[in-house]
Amino acid sequence: MAETKKSLMEELYNSTLKSFAEGQIVQGTVVGKTPNEVIVDIGFKSEGFVPLEEFRNPAGVAVGQVLDVLIETIEDEEGKLVLSHGKAEKMKGWQKIVDVINEGDIVDGRIVRIVKGGYIADISGVEAFLPMSLSAFKGVPNDEIMSREYKFMVAKMNKQRRNLILSRREVVQKERESSRETLWGQLTKGQRRLGAVKGITDFGAFIDLGGVDGLLHITDMSWSRIGHPSEIVKLGDRIEVVILDFDRENSKVSLGLKQITSNPWEAVYDKYPTGTIVKGRVVNIMPYGVFVEIDKGIEGLLHSSEIAWQKKMVNPQEMFTVNQTVEVQVINVDKDSKRISLSMKQLEENPWLKADEKFPIGSHVKGTVRGFADYGAFVELEHGLEGMIHVSDMSWTKKINHPQDVLQKGQQVEVTVLAVDGKARKITLGLKQLQPNPWAEIAKKFPIDTVCDSVVIMNSNFGVFVKLEDDVEALVYSSEIDKDAATKLKAGDALRVKVIKLDVEQMKIGVSARI
Repeated sequence: MAETKKSLMEELYNSTLKSFAEGQIVQGTVVGKTPNEVIVDIGFKSEGFVPLEEFRNPAGVAVGQVLDVLIETIEDEEGKLVLSHGKAEKMKGWQKIVDVINEGDIVDGRIVRIVKGGYIADISGVEAFLPMSLSAFKGVPNDEIMSREYKFMVAKMNKQRRNLILSRREVVQKERESSRETLWGQLTKGQRRLGAVKGITDFGAFIDLGGVDGLLHITDMSWSRIGHPSEIVKLGDRIEVVILDFDRENSKVSLGLKQITSNPWEAVYDKYPTGTIVKGRVVNIMPYGVFVEIDKGIEGLLHSSEIAWQKKMVNPQEMFTVNQTVEVQVINVDKDSKRISLSMKQLEENPWLKADEKFPIGSHVKGTVRGFADYGAFVELEHGLEGMIHVSDMSWTKKINHPQDVLQKGQQVEVTVLAVDGKARKITLGLKQLQPNPWAEIAKKFPIDTVCDSVVIMNSNFGVFVKLEDDVEALVYSSEIDKDAATKLKAGDALRVKVIKLDVEQMKIGVSARI
C-alpha cells in the first residue's frame, strides 16, 4: 500500500515537471519581493525568481499580481527556477507583430537608444534596428530624435530569428512628396509662410517651406545694403517669408524677407526733404564717394565733390572708415530710383564766396603743399580753399621740369596771390613773385656777344641747357653746337658760350658754342 502511494506521488511529480519546459511562457502569481528579485509561483515544485530590474515600475509590483513569465532555466547552479517577465512580454509582442505586419508595412514606434551603426526603436514593445543610412536623421540632434514618435517602414523581417529591420527614409520621402503636392496647391503670391534655412550662397539663401524649396535672393533680404546673406540668416533658422512668385512647372519659388516690413522709401519725401540735416553711418566707400545709411533701409551717396569746397577732388578712401558716423545734408531725393544725394560741404559756409576779400591779389599768404600735377603744385590756404602754383611761377630764371624738384608734400610755403576766381573756385599763386624780377639786371650783366664760361645742366632734343651763374640758365641751340660734341656732353661739364639772344619779357637767354 505504501509502495503504491509512493509510486503515485512520483508519477504526479514527474507529470508536473513535464508540463514545464525552458522557453515556455506561463502565468505566475507574485508571492514575494526581495531587494533584487520578484518571487513568482507558477505551480512548479518551487517558486521562481524574476530580476527586479526587468520591471518598468518595480515599486508597482504587488503580491498577488498575476504575470506572464518566460521559463529561462528550470534549475540553475543554485537550484533556482529562473524566470523572465521582460522576455515574456517581448515574445508576446513579437508574436503579435508577426501576426499583423509584413515587409513594406508602415508601423509606429519610438527611438529608445542609439547603438553603433544606427538606432534601436520600440515597435509595440518589440525592439527593432534602424540603420543610420535609412534613418533620414541627418542634422537632427539626438535629444530631438528621442523625443517623439515616428512612422517607419518594415524593410526586412526574419520571423525565425525574431529580427526586424526598419527604414524611415522611404516614409520621409513619401511624406515630403505628399507635403509638396499639398503645398503647391496652397501657394499664392503675397502669402506669408514659415520656412527653415537649408543653404546659404553668395547670392541668397534656400528656404525649405515644407517639401518645396524657395530662393530668398540677397536683394530681397533687407531694405538696407548687406554684403552677404549670412549677415541676415543662419543655417537652421526658422523665418517667416513672403511668396513673391512661383513656377510649379519648373519648381521655382521666389521669396522675400524685407517685404514683411514696410518700404522705408515710401515716406522718404516727407521724412527727408531737401535741406534736411541728418547723421548717418558709413556703409561703403568707393573712389567716387561714400554711401551713408541715414535710416534703416535708406542709403544716400555722399559724392566726392560734395565732401569739401576745395576744387581738387578728394579721395574718400583716405578720409572715411566703414561704420563711421557722419553728419550730412540732403540735397536731392529721387524716390523712384531710390537715390538720395548728400553733402558735407553744404553744412559749412562756402569759403569761395569771400575768397577775393580774404586773399586780395598781390597779398603774401602761407599755406601747405597738398599735392602735385605735372604742371604745378596745389597749396591749401585754409580748410576748403586751395590754390595752385604753376611751374612757370616757381622760378624767375630756372626751367622747372617737375614741381617736386622745388617743393615737397606737406611743406609750409609762403606765396603771392596772383589771381582769384570764386565762381570757378580757382586761386592762382606764385612763388617767384616773392622776389623782384631779376631780368633787368641779368640783361645788363649778359649783353649780346658776351662770352663766358658755363656748366652743362642737361641735353635735350632741341639743344643743351647750361648754367651761366647761380639761378641763371641759358639754352645752346642745336644749330649752335657741333652735333658730335653735343652728344658727348654730360651734366657738370664746362662749356664756353657766347650770348646771341636775350629776351627780357620772355625771360630767356640764347647762347652759342660756336665762338
